[in-house]
Amino acid sequence: MHTLIVRLAHVMAHLGGLVLCLLILLTCLSISGRVLNGVLHGWVETLAPGFAGWALNLGIGPINGDFEIVEAGVAFAIFAFLPLCQLTSGHAVVDVFTTNLSPRVNRILRMVTEVVFASVLILIAVQLFAGMQSKFRFGENTFILQFPVWWGYAASLFASVAAVIVGVYMAVQRIRECAHGRDLLP
Repeated sequence: MHTLIVRLAHVMAHLGGLVLCLLILLTCLSISGRVLNGVLHGWVETLAPGFAGWALNLGIGPINGDFEIVEAGVAFAIFAFLPLCQLTSGHAVVDVFTTNLSPRVNRILRMVTEVVFASVLILIAVQLFAGMQSKFRFGENTFILQFPVWWGYAASLFASVAAVIVGVYMAVQRIRECAHGRDLLP
């Protein structure tokens, strides 16, 4: 079971990383297109109007709707990274106080934290599902690209369900650690 959970977390992190890399590429291309468009409309049009007109007719400019794609993609990427972060206990921790506590008390604190995280992840997934249903029901589309808003919610919901699976697994493992009185996970 642990191997399956680790694979799920890694696959989601790789998907999130791939989406994030594509979004970075999209943003760079859009900004470059915006800058080139400005240059072509500026001094290049004055010095070489024929070339500027030809280049502008190629469609050089910002990518329309880039922010809509980035908005949906970043939401997915954030949720896609959560399973690996949850699995490796990669969340920010302030342990100034807890380092002096006994291993038993630290196990209890880790258990409580994991149960709370799992509960919050479940709540987020439920709310994403409700939001996706709402956007689907009302047929809401993005302003420029006119793609359905629920697509972004669905992608985020997919990733959040993976986060819920890993979060619940970690909570169960931390409960088992408290019951056995020893660490079962790294």
